[in-house]
Amino acid sequence: MGLNLIKLCVGVDTVDELRAWVDFRISEAIEAGRAPVHQHITRMIPRRRDELLDGGSLYWVIKGFVQVRQRLADIQPFEDAEGVGRCRLVLEPKLIATRPQPRRPFQGWRYLEAKDAPADLGTVEGEAEMPEGMRRDLAELGLL
Repeated sequence: MGLNLIKLCVGVDTVDELRAWVDFRISEAIEAGRAPVHQHITRMIPRRRDELLDGGSLYWVIKGFVQVRQRLADIQPFEDAEGVGRCRLVLEPKLIATRPQPRRPFQGWRYLEAKDAPADLGTVEGEAEMPEGMRRDLAELGLL
């Protein structure tokens, strides 16, 4: 996994809220007779598509910390009803918790090299069982 995307998760305060949103969107798609996938629409189209789809993920920044990622399944450029170019990021529904990593606010998405991405949770014994807030606090203090 060499290249990823990173994006602010606007309107979400916890990983559990994001999980509930993903579950809702998938059930909504099933009810509408569409494929049960999670997707995020963005205006800018990543130019490094092949690199991203070679095992890349979308890392979500929640409340100032990268906390979770979703693997990228596809990137689909399209035009909306007004003829504006958009991009559909098709994401695997599974959320993979990461070690909290502070991140300042930014607009849109950014590329994130694997060397700069936070590790998945579970590399430290008991880390995955810690409450989300405690992990954030420990990361803020530089202890995680």
